[in-house]
Amino acid sequence: MNAMTHLIAAPILLPLLTAAIMMMLGEKHRPLKAKINLFSSLLGLGISVLLLQWTQTTGVPGSIGVYLPGNWQVPFGLVLVVDRLSALMLVLTGIIGVSALLFAMARWDKAGSSFHALFQIQLMGLYGAFLTADLFNLFVFFEVLLAASYGLMLHGSGRARVSSGLHYISINLLASTLFLIGAALIYGVTGTLNMADLALKIPLVAEADRGLLHAGAGILAVAFLAKAGMWPLNFWLVPAYSSASAPVAAMFAIMTKVGVYTFLRLWTLLFSGQAGASAYFGGDWLIYGGMATIVCAAVAILAAQRLERMASLSILVSAGILLSAIGFAQPNLIGAALFYLVSSTLALSALFLLAELIERSRSANEMPLEDENELLPRPLESLHPAKGVNLDDEQKAVVGQVIPWTMAFLGLGFIACTLLIVGMPPLSGFIGKLGLLNALLNPLGLGGDAPISNAAWGLLALLIISGLTSLVAFSRMGIQRFWTPLERPSPVLRRLECVPIFVLLGLSIALTFKAEPLLRYTQAAADALNNPEQYVMAVLGTRAVPGPEAKAALLEVQP
Repeated sequence: MNAMTHLIAAPILLPLLTAAIMMMLGEKHRPLKAKINLFSSLLGLGISVLLLQWTQTTGVPGSIGVYLPGNWQVPFGLVLVVDRLSALMLVLTGIIGVSALLFAMARWDKAGSSFHALFQIQLMGLYGAFLTADLFNLFVFFEVLLAASYGLMLHGSGRARVSSGLHYISINLLASTLFLIGAALIYGVTGTLNMADLALKIPLVAEADRGLLHAGAGILAVAFLAKAGMWPLNFWLVPAYSSASAPVAAMFAIMTKVGVYTFLRLWTLLFSGQAGASAYFGGDWLIYGGMATIVCAAVAILAAQRLERMASLSILVSAGILLSAIGFAQPNLIGAALFYLVSSTLALSALFLLAELIERSRSANEMPLEDENELLPRPLESLHPAKGVNLDDEQKAVVGQVIPWTMAFLGLGFIACTLLIVGMPPLSGFIGKLGLLNALLNPLGLGGDAPISNAAWGLLALLIISGLTSLVAFSRMGIQRFWTPLERPSPVLRRLECVPIFVLLGLSIALTFKAEPLLRYTQAAADALNNPEQYVMAVLGTRAVPGPEAKAALLEVQP
C-alpha cells in the first residue's frame, strides 16, 4: 500500500478536521474561519486533482484505487474506492465548493452562525458519497451531507426560505427512511452491503427471493430518484433550491448529481448484463421517467418568472437527460452524458450565483454591504454633462452613453450561461448535447447498424425541444432584465462575487477547446462501468495489511 492509496481517505478526513477546528474557534473569529475554510477547500480540490491523475496512471486494473480504512478484509469492513467516475465527481465537487465559498465570503457567510463548519461538513458528505463502496456507509455519508444542507438551506432566514427548508427536510428524511428499508431488504436477501460483493451475489439469488430483492432495489431507487429530481418525486426541489441563498444553491447543483451518480454506480454494478435474471432491472423506468422529467421541467420553465426558479428547473431538465441516458445502458451514450454532466453542472452553479447579482439591480442595491472599499464602481451614476456625454433638452443621455461594466459583466455572463444550458454553439453545452444525439443515432458506436429504438427517437426529440423551450425562456428573461428601459442604478458588486462566476464560466469555455481529452476520459469511465468485473476484482482482491503479529507468524512458518 503506497502513499497515494492513503490519499484516498484525505478528501473525507480533511473537511472533518477543518470543521472541528472551526467549531472550536467560535463565531468571534469569523474572518479566520473563512480563511481556514478557503485553504481547506483549495487543498481538497488539489487532492482530488491528484487522485484523478492517479486513476489514469496507476497500474491497478481498470484504474481503480482501493483503501481499507479499518484494515478489515473485504467485505467485512468499510471500503473506499476511487476510479475514473468518482475522481471526476471529486474534482467537480471541489471546483464548485471553492467557487461557492468565494461568493459566500463576500456577504453570505455573515448571515448566520456556523456557516463555514456546515460548509466543510457538507463537503465531507459529498466526497464520502463519491468514494464509498458500501451501501450502509453510503447511507451514513448521505445523512452527513443532508444534515449540513439542512442548516445551509435555512442560512439567512426569511419566511420563504424557512417554509421551503422545512419541506426540504421532511422529504429528505422520508427518502432516508426508504433508503434504510431498501438496504435492509437487500441485505436480508444477499447477506452483504458491499457493492462489489453484491455484484457477485445478485446473479446467484434464488428465484423465490428475487421478488424481495427487486422490491428492495425499487424502494432504494425511490430514495435515490427523489434526491436526483425525477418526476413526480421532484416537487420539493424547485421551491427549495430557488429559495436558498446563492452560494448554497450553487452547492445544491452538485448535490443533485449525487443521486444521479449513485444510481449510475449501483445500476451498472448490481444490475449489469451479468446480473442474470436481474439484468438491467428498471431500465425502462429510468428511460421514461427521465423523459417525463424533461417534459414537465421544460413546460414549467416557460412559465417561470424568476431567474432562480429557471435555474432550478434547468437542474431538473439535466437530471432527466442524465437518468434517461443511464437507462439505455449504452457505453457511448453514458460517456457523452458524463461530459454533459460536467458542463451543465458548472453552468448551473454559475447561474445560481449570477442570478442574485442580476436580481440585485431590481432591488436598487437595498442590501447593505460592510466594506465599501471593496465595491466595484457604478459608472451609470457618475454620468455627467461635463464628461462629454451628449444630452438633450431634458438633461438625459441620448448618445455616447457607455454600458456600465458591471452590467456588461452580468449580461455577458448571462449569455454564456444561456448558451451552455440550452446547448447552443459554440460552447461546451453544445458539444455535450451533440455527443448525446450522436450516441442515440449510433447505438453501437461508429459503424454500428443496429436499429434506433422508439425510446431513443423520443429522447432525441426531447433534447431538441427542451433546448428550444429553454432558449425561449432565457431569451425572454434576458430581455426583461437587461433590455427593458427602466431607471435603475447598475448593481453594486464585490470582486469576490465576480471571481467565482468568471472561474466557472471560464472552465466551461475551456472545455470547448479541450473537449477531446475530457471526452476520452468520460468514455473510458463509461467503458469501465460497462465492465463491472474490473471494479469487483479490484475491491475483492484487496487484502488487509497484516499486523506485526501476523508478519512474525508468517516468518516462523517460512523455511
